[in-house]
Amino acid sequence: MKVDFVVYPDHGRPFTADATYWPDSNSKPIVIFAHGFKGFKDWGHFNHLATYFAKQGFVFIKFNFAYNGTSVDNYSDMHDIEAFGQNNFSLELDDMQALIELLHSDNPPIEKQELDLNRIYLVGHSRGGGAVILKAAEEPRVKAVATWAAVNRYDNRWDELQMDEWKERGVQYVQNARTGIEMPLYYQIVENFIENKYRLDIPTVVKRVKQPLLLLHGEEDETLPTQMAHDLKNWKPDAEMHLLPEADHSFGGHHPYEHEELPKAAHAAADLTIDFFHRHA
Repeated sequence: MKVDFVVYPDHGRPFTADATYWPDSNSKPIVIFAHGFKGFKDWGHFNHLATYFAKQGFVFIKFNFAYNGTSVDNYSDMHDIEAFGQNNFSLELDDMQALIELLHSDNPPIEKQELDLNRIYLVGHSRGGGAVILKAAEEPRVKAVATWAAVNRYDNRWDELQMDEWKERGVQYVQNARTGIEMPLYYQIVENFIENKYRLDIPTVVKRVKQPLLLLHGEEDETLPTQMAHDLKNWKPDAEMHLLPEADHSFGGHHPYEHEELPKAAHAAADLTIDFFHRHA
């Protein structure tokens, strides 16, 4: 079963989410999946991923960050580039908090008997991997965390964006390689990071994470080097790390994804994640 729903965070811009599970009136552990930069919840093989986790007995919830470029009316792909430009890391943490609060509310999007609220797990891909680390540090109701090709910090590539010019103009543009669209990045994301560095500086915050942490990274990652996983491991030595041979940044996925089965690398990452969550039930 797949249930689509809308979340209404305090910042005022709602976002879409969906939960995939096998309804049997028994409580099941919950996985919340956070997409990465220029990603969205229905990208590539993510729906296959949801089904795979559901078959293993989880409620798998994936969502669009409110300012990721989708909207409640159209969440099949990124189209609202103005919203994309207004996104920042604090907003993403607030989105995850709103989702967690909704699950604990009197009216969750799926039946309460299906949810084991004592076993909420976070999975994040790429920039979403950084977000789930930060959220775990401030949300004790999270049981454990897994990152897939996570960033090791948010500001590690800003020096490539000519910061002085960015500040003066107020905007930089990054190209969506898949669509060719030039996506704005407003300087407010830098200001928000600086103003909230205690909350957003991954190298510092990861040391405060009390939950078990799994670090997965592809050895053939063309976007984020494996050194980022090693850095996170160095900052949190009790984290478990696996480097997946022949896995690229998207773990074999692409958009659109027309195959019936998960990519081999994504399947391997899912199995490692499921095993990790079972060991930290």
